[in-house]
Amino acid sequence: MKITNDIKYVGVNDRVTDLFEGQYVIPNGISYNSYVILDEKIAVMDSVEANFADEWLENIRKVTGGKAPDYLIVQHMEPDHSSSIARFAAEFEGTTVVSSAKAFAMMKNFYGTDFPDRQIVVGEGSTLSLGKHVLNFVAAPMVHWPEVIVTYDSTDKVLFSADGFGKFGTPDTDEPWADEARRYYIGIVGKYGMPVQTLLKKAKALDIAIICPLHGPVLSENLGYYLDLYNIWSSYKAEEEGIVIAYTSVYGNTKKAVLRLADNLIARGATVKVYDLARCDMAAAVADAFRYDRLVLATTTYNTDIFPFMRQYIDHLTERGFANRTVALIENGSWAPTAAKVMSGMLEKSKNITYAENSVRITSALNEESIARLDALADELCK
Repeated sequence: MKITNDIKYVGVNDRVTDLFEGQYVIPNGISYNSYVILDEKIAVMDSVEANFADEWLENIRKVTGGKAPDYLIVQHMEPDHSSSIARFAAEFEGTTVVSSAKAFAMMKNFYGTDFPDRQIVVGEGSTLSLGKHVLNFVAAPMVHWPEVIVTYDSTDKVLFSADGFGKFGTPDTDEPWADEARRYYIGIVGKYGMPVQTLLKKAKALDIAIICPLHGPVLSENLGYYLDLYNIWSSYKAEEEGIVIAYTSVYGNTKKAVLRLADNLIARGATVKVYDLARCDMAAAVADAFRYDRLVLATTTYNTDIFPFMRQYIDHLTERGFANRTVALIENGSWAPTAAKVMSGMLEKSKNITYAENSVRITSALNEESIARLDALADELCK
C-alpha cells in the first residue's frame, strides 16, 4: 500500500488471535503496522509480531526491490511490535537499529541483545536524515510504555504515532473508526491521560498531513476529528450525552429493575446502553462508561461485598482514571444491603463524581417503594 511516493505500508494482518493482550476480544482481528521509507537511505518503521515475520520480511523485500534497509526504527518495545527485531537483524546484518535508550535496555531483556555494534540512540529532538527525508524524533514516555518515541517525517508531513491513534480491527475492516479505537484506547492507553495530553501539545507544533499508527488504518483525512477525540479521551471528559447502565443479577430481580429503568429513560428520549457484566464484552462496557456522561451501577450485595463482575468493572474504571461523571447506584439485598456503600467506596479513587440524589434499594424484589424510586431516578437522570 502506498502512503506517499516514498512511504510504503509493509504491515501484516492478524486474523488468528482471539484475545489481544490476553483479554480484549478482536472479532475483526488486528494489524501490526510497519512502513518503509525509500530514500538514499532506506528506513523500516517498526517490526511485527513474531508469528508474522516471514510475511513482513517478504513485504519489505518486495518494496525495496531486494535491497537491504539501512535502518530499523523501533518506536515501541511491546512484543506485538518488537518480537521480529532479532529475525530482521539476522536477515539484514548491515542494518542499524535506531531507538531510545530505554528501548535498547528492554531489547536486551526481551531478546538477549541490544545490538551494541549497530545501534543509534535517539531521544527528544534527535533527527535522522535519509536523504531528502528528515526524521524528527519526539519522546512520548508512558504513551503507554516508558520507552516510546514517535517519529515525524518533515518532508512528507507524516507522523508515525506508535500505538497512538491505533484501533482493533485490520485496516480493511469496514466499521466506524471511533468504536474500536475508543475500546482500544480506553483499555490499553486510558490510564495515561496526562502523557497523552503532553504528546498532543507537541503534535500541535507539527504540520501533520498523515498519521501512521501501529494498529489499524492510516489516517489521512479530517485529522482534526481524530485529534479532538484523543483530546476528549485523554482529558477524561464525556464524549456524548447518554446513560450507561451496568449491572449484575443473580436471580433476575436486579435485571428487572434495570430493564424498567432503561425503558423509562428511553421513553424520556435518552440514549441508553445496558450491559450485563456477567455476559458482555467488559472492554466495551468500560469504553462506553467513558464515552457517555452518566453511569448507573446496579448490583447485589454478595458476601457483604458486591458481585464479582461489578467489582471487576469498577476496578477497570478507576484504574483508567474514570472521572467527571454523574453516577447513580442501585443495590439489592435480601437482609443486609451494602452494595451501594461498597460501590461508592470504590469510586472514591475517581475525581469529580456527582452522585444522583435518588439512589435505589431493592430488598429482594421490586415493590411499590423501589419502583417509585426507580421512576424518580429516571426523572433525575433526564433533567
